[in-house]
Amino acid sequence: MPHPVVTRFAPSPSGELHLGNVRTALFSLLLARRSGGRFLLRIEDTDAARSSEPHVLALEQELRWLGLDWDEGPGRPGATGPYRQSERAGIYAPLLAQLEARELAYPCFCSAQELELVRRAQLGAGRPPRYAGTCASLDEPARAARRAAGARAALRFRVPATRTLQFEDLVHGPQSFECAHIGDFVIRREDGTPAFFYANAIDDSLMQVTQVLRGDDHLANTPRQILVLEALRMRIPGYGHLPLLTGEDGTPLSKRNGARSLRELREAGFAAPAILNHLFRLGHSGAGQLLLTLEAMAAQFNPAHLQRASAHFDLAQLRHWQGQWVHALEPEAALAWLAERLPGDADAARRRAFVTAVLPNLVVAGDVASWLPVVFGGALEFDAAARAAVSAAGPEFFAAAASAVAAGPAVELAALRLATGRKGVEFFAPLRAALTGRLHGPELAPLLRAMPAPLVRERLLAAGRS
Repeated sequence: MPHPVVTRFAPSPSGELHLGNVRTALFSLLLARRSGGRFLLRIEDTDAARSSEPHVLALEQELRWLGLDWDEGPGRPGATGPYRQSERAGIYAPLLAQLEARELAYPCFCSAQELELVRRAQLGAGRPPRYAGTCASLDEPARAARRAAGARAALRFRVPATRTLQFEDLVHGPQSFECAHIGDFVIRREDGTPAFFYANAIDDSLMQVTQVLRGDDHLANTPRQILVLEALRMRIPGYGHLPLLTGEDGTPLSKRNGARSLRELREAGFAAPAILNHLFRLGHSGAGQLLLTLEAMAAQFNPAHLQRASAHFDLAQLRHWQGQWVHALEPEAALAWLAERLPGDADAARRRAFVTAVLPNLVVAGDVASWLPVVFGGALEFDAAARAAVSAAGPEFFAAAASAVAAGPAVELAALRLATGRKGVEFFAPLRAALTGRLHGPELAPLLRAMPAPLVRERLLAAGRS
């Protein structure tokens, strides 16, 4: 019977969650969900200088906001914890000692300056930089002498130089690496902490992860990790490397070419379903054009549809999915989405009428700001076209319209049309301009139902005086 699919998301809490990481988390969750497997969250915080508790908390909150809930991890303990690498030193140390005792790893006393000089020499000679093996053949007396002199040692894994390592990548297919080009690599730093890809590999194996999905930038780490796990006779997961996200200029997504963190997108008013729907289609084909729930994405997710080429993040496409999500909202859901942006002193009926009127013209929640003064009162900013329409209509038009505004709770469009005697654009253009300061926007009838009659009358009279 095949093992259940177990995937994981293993971020480093050294900064804000960016979209490339979010997509990796999404695809990892979908790969597990499609077959009833498990999705784990692990915090890779061995780099104490760059990791911080606020980043850990923010990361977990962002994942929950997206709906990317983990089955096992922080707050949801299981059999394979703990789930922070900083709490797993007792797991890594005995395995490191085992490798050293079997001469599969050795202490390296080379300083950073020495390594950099060798690296420059190799590059100058047109060779790829790799460790030259300086400490690989030191005997125990030589090592003891170095230690007695106060030298600190990293621990390097001894790579079999004559081997060709091959594996099947879930995304890119067959992969082949000449171990001679890898060089012996550090698995424990001088300060005693485990190297990233050592701890990462050990955790994946012990946490029973069956399939690792991560970015293309980790592809070079995979042969190193396979070698370590083979040496320790530990189970090796499958690996798949996703193409990097690129920006508008085709280069890797960054601040320079339009990247925004998940926090920035959330604060700008983008909704989690819109972000997930856009990311689902970046590097995964065959999803169609319907707005999908996470459950529907899991049903449609297929590793065979993962693409090898870089995927292009497009803010316009994100706005498309955001628009689809907004315009499918039920009234109460729309009110909840915009609640914190609406005036707190407005009554419930006015807030509901406002949201009903402006929702078809919103994409992100921040778009609501320009319509708040229109309905709830405040100075309008007239554009040139709106001013021209007001001027062309003449004061008689606005005086007649103002006189037709009843004292009731809502203004009827039909009454204004009858009072002014105008139709079509000659009626709607100056009326919209006077009430909103622009010639385009929400339908006038629902907008008028949201506006208090005194405010409508005040603006009509002001337009007649301008």
